[in-house]
Amino acid sequence: MTTHKHSFPKLHNAAWPGVVGKGGPDAEPSIDVDTMLDLTAAAEVDGVKFDGFDLYLSDPHFNIDGTDDDIKQLADKARSRNLVVGSVVAPIWGGTGGGSAFGDAEGRKKFLGQVKKACNVAARLRELGARPYGSIRVDSSGGVDDWAKDLAGNQKRLIETMQEACKIAADFNEVIVAEGEICWGGMQSWRLMLELLEAVNQPERFGFQADMSHTLLYLMGYNSPEDRLLPEGFDWQNSGELDAVYKTMTDKLRPWTLDFHVAQNDGTVLGSGDHDKTGRHCLPNDPNGKLDIAKYAGFWLRDENGSLTKTIQHLCWDGCMFSNETMFNPQTWNDVLAAMISVRDVHGWD
Repeated sequence: MTTHKHSFPKLHNAAWPGVVGKGGPDAEPSIDVDTMLDLTAAAEVDGVKFDGFDLYLSDPHFNIDGTDDDIKQLADKARSRNLVVGSVVAPIWGGTGGGSAFGDAEGRKKFLGQVKKACNVAARLRELGARPYGSIRVDSSGGVDDWAKDLAGNQKRLIETMQEACKIAADFNEVIVAEGEICWGGMQSWRLMLELLEAVNQPERFGFQADMSHTLLYLMGYNSPEDRLLPEGFDWQNSGELDAVYKTMTDKLRPWTLDFHVAQNDGTVLGSGDHDKTGRHCLPNDPNGKLDIAKYAGFWLRDENGSLTKTIQHLCWDGCMFSNETMFNPQTWNDVLAAMISVRDVHGWD
């Protein structure tokens, strides 16, 4: 049997691919959280299993307005499968009770209210011993076109909202991470994301959630052509140029990165259900995938000198908008787990 010597970072699957891009008249039905956790717990490669899962704190997976007993039940669901909870997604969008972080006063109030509820659930899970690490994931909850209508004003409001979110997180001893996706206004490029992180300027409380699928599109300038780092018509066989621009991006964002998603992307975008076009998450062995997963994960997990930062306590695989047929196939999760193990074998520690 192959020996995998490292125990950190821990390996998590995400439960939210059972929800994101699902539901509604034009999309596949959602997959309940228990099924997602069962699929996660069943995966095994060379005797290695997933250590935990990351969670979307919204129906149908979890009621953010639930009782303390509901939180305890969630903790029990993790324990019964020998899993822990890691990072949680705050339901900050309008359709889930939130509002735009750069919108009007009422929308921003709703956004922050959902952040507070998410922090409460996350902190309670920590108190119950079911969540040893992890962050509170947010985005701007507003589209690129809406953000562009008032660049200066919207950016000012976005910064102020995130600063208020940091105050809430501090009350619960939690950390906020903003996921950089091309569909979220004020976060749609590596440069804008960096500007926001620097403006909020609370590196211990507000950081970046780097997803390998979404950040690949940063290089290509989707929704922000002026910030693209790869030329149009780029030859993906030119690994030297890809390495150089990948280093440019990661050197800027890595110091702010507090949460990390292992993923694959084929260089295109995808939207499903009510989820706007964003990075197309591919299976780890997709022949059209552009990333050597273990190699490029190292750009995020190691500093400019090649030394492990050990900032990331757990890796999470994000498979948003995989088809239900794919997600119900147990081999999918074995392949995903194998890819994550390959990252830890090269960039892990004890």
